[in-house]
Amino acid sequence: MTLARQVLAVNDDLPIRTHKPVHSGKVRSVYWLTPEDSQRLITERGYNVAPDAPLAIMVISDRISAFDCIWHAEGDVRGVPGKGAALNAISNHWFGLFKAQGLADSHILDIPHPLVWIVQKARPVMVEAICRQYITGSMWRAYSKGEREFCGIRLPDGLQKDQKLYELLITPSTKGVLKGIPGVPEADDVNISRANLEQNTNAFGFASLDDINTYERLLKEGFGVISDALAGIDQIFVDTKFEFGYVKNAEGQERLIYMDEVGTPDSSRIWDGKAYRSGQIVENSKEGFRQFLLNHFPDPDILLNKDRFPERLALARDNALPLEALMDISRTYTGIAEKITGQPIALSADPKGEIIEVLHQQFGLIR
Repeated sequence: MTLARQVLAVNDDLPIRTHKPVHSGKVRSVYWLTPEDSQRLITERGYNVAPDAPLAIMVISDRISAFDCIWHAEGDVRGVPGKGAALNAISNHWFGLFKAQGLADSHILDIPHPLVWIVQKARPVMVEAICRQYITGSMWRAYSKGEREFCGIRLPDGLQKDQKLYELLITPSTKGVLKGIPGVPEADDVNISRANLEQNTNAFGFASLDDINTYERLLKEGFGVISDALAGIDQIFVDTKFEFGYVKNAEGQERLIYMDEVGTPDSSRIWDGKAYRSGQIVENSKEGFRQFLLNHFPDPDILLNKDRFPERLALARDNALPLEALMDISRTYTGIAEKITGQPIALSADPKGEIIEVLHQQFGLIR
């Protein structure tokens, strides 16, 4: 069994019965089920959703994205072994804790396989809900150049790199390109303030002003749940990104839920507590891979400069990284997943074959 075969690099070609084109992002692919299959599963499995709710199969890959590019390694290894299963296991764990502590549900209805979720369609809030407990990364780079205002929040002078902030800061950005919102540039990932949200509630996808308060509460509470749990294994929750959306339950009531993934090494920074106390930063997140790429190529400006994006795409396409670079991130992802969940992350011998079998045998969804 070759390592390349154990990596699920292509996840948009599964023979799942669907009536719409497969939507494939950087890491996940979404297969929208037919209305007949959606209604059948809702009835058969008793999902607490509206009877006509559209359902989808969401398949996570092992692809590794950094600086908005997909990277590969020698030996035609086109992803990180165990990465998809590790990310799903971590999200599943946190979603379970959220539900147990009465925060909010997620869009996940079933978990047929370590790489697969069955989800209900949600109407997304067009906000990347970012919160930060430490000053590092892009915020530190801007702060070190003299910037003091972030998303309407003014930071004091005298902060040091990687130090803990005086409070948890909510620093949202736009999700996708939003048009016609006063004071908000028409571009992805634009920083926005609470005032922007309050003045353009519907344009950002919120049902009401009250739901802005609800989103902030769920963001802070979710961060707190994960931060406390990580502290128990001597890990520091530095910053993260959540996503939210609206769904209807079986009674037709609309509610705000968590979407996508939460608290993973892809969407968060997680630092080792012991190393931090000794003055070092040991990343248990994708940040270590980003640093590897910046050090690996002789001209790191290609990775950082948006005006050189075509060069960056070519760099990722034409350069097979050392296999050890992907194995290192594999150890990071599976290692932190096993610490968080207390369960081993097993590599599938044939991930695509396993997914097809379970969706055929247990769900009747293979065409």
